[in-house]
Amino acid sequence: MAEAPALAKATAAAPSSPAKTEVETAGDARAPVNPARSVAVAQPSFLERLARAAVPPDDREELRLQKTVMVVASVATALATLLWLFIYRLMGLTLPSTIPFLYLVLTVLFLGVYVKTRSFDFYRMSQLSLFLFAPFVIQWSIGSFVNSSGIVLLALLAPVGAMVVYGPRESIPWFAAYVVLTILSGLFDYYLADGSLSGVPMRTVAVFFVLNFTILSSIVYLLLRYFVMRKDVFQAKLSLAHEQVLAEQERSEQLLNTILPPHIAKRLKQEETISDGFADVTVMFADIVNFTALAEQHAAKEVVRFLDGVFNRFDRLADKHGVDKIKTIGDAYMVAGGLTSDNSRYVDAVVNMALDMIQLTAEDELMKHYKVALHVGVATGPVIAGVIRGKRFIYDLWGDPVNLASRLTDEAPANVILVDKPTYRRLGTRYEFGPARDDVVFKGKDPMTIYELLARRS
Repeated sequence: MAEAPALAKATAAAPSSPAKTEVETAGDARAPVNPARSVAVAQPSFLERLARAAVPPDDREELRLQKTVMVVASVATALATLLWLFIYRLMGLTLPSTIPFLYLVLTVLFLGVYVKTRSFDFYRMSQLSLFLFAPFVIQWSIGSFVNSSGIVLLALLAPVGAMVVYGPRESIPWFAAYVVLTILSGLFDYYLADGSLSGVPMRTVAVFFVLNFTILSSIVYLLLRYFVMRKDVFQAKLSLAHEQVLAEQERSEQLLNTILPPHIAKRLKQEETISDGFADVTVMFADIVNFTALAEQHAAKEVVRFLDGVFNRFDRLADKHGVDKIKTIGDAYMVAGGLTSDNSRYVDAVVNMALDMIQLTAEDELMKHYKVALHVGVATGPVIAGVIRGKRFIYDLWGDPVNLASRLTDEAPANVILVDKPTYRRLGTRYEFGPARDDVVFKGKDPMTIYELLARRS
């Protein structure tokens, strides 16, 4: 295996960098400035400055969209008003041309007030009012629906715009006002029409019909198209954010499953507190012989890589034998069997893992490179298990088997597995043991008998 030589290899020194990079020279006050390399910054156009003033980039996306639609609609109708004004003046219609002129002045005034005060509520209310009333006033000044070439249709921008900048429910009063004014104009035409066209030639009326319908259709289409495009952009951003949330959730679950046993991590999503009592659990501790001396002989980064490699191998063995990794403490590794009902022969599973760990020290290249040997202790009995909440989740066990397994580990010689009497009895004749050690005394314990586990019987 190539991993051990790679871990033992020293990190090569990075090549020396130039004394002064271009970025550092540019930041040095003493460095001369090269005029040939300086680039003139283009001044923003009037429309760019207007867009920045009307739609601040720090607004939320929905509000920026509403402001943009409102400003675009105002500018579009203002340009159309210039066209009407020119044609009306050309035809000598003084009153109809005065109203578009006032509309244009008010549009510019309201936009200027908005840019100055940033009061979007005032701006959208005043501009929608212009959209609604100005077309009807122009029609009434000309005479009839036919004479004005259906200019009142442009008032439909008011409820459409209200739907965008306010909302569907808020747009209802605007649409109702549009309908009422349309009906009122129809009544005027029906009762007051005298059959004349107020001096407006029919060809001109036809041209204005085409012009008004085209302008209305174009503005509504462009606004809705822009709105839908921005909606698609928001939807794409939302989908991306949703995917990122799912990815983060998956990473969090993977991290939680790394910190806690998978069955505990699953329960933790549904239960506020996890505390269990188990009548019979087998606990194993294993730590590395002379780890302190090994750590002193190698660089910190190499020691961490070494422990990471060792514990990853132990994790794979834990998965293989179906036991739960509880935690690592320094160079000590703790597992337990019997915390779930998946494996009824959990005592065998724990000691089989212990035997595989000892075998790993003799066969694995990483273990052989660092001359790894293990102390291993196994004990069986009742424990309490639970999750401790704090800045970090910790799943831990408490009970006499935990303390005894730790002390057996301290007592075990290199690459020797020591077990207590309950574990020995559960294993029966399926395993080979060395001579019993009677009257072994641990601090705070009565004299007890312990056994050295040698191997599985074939």
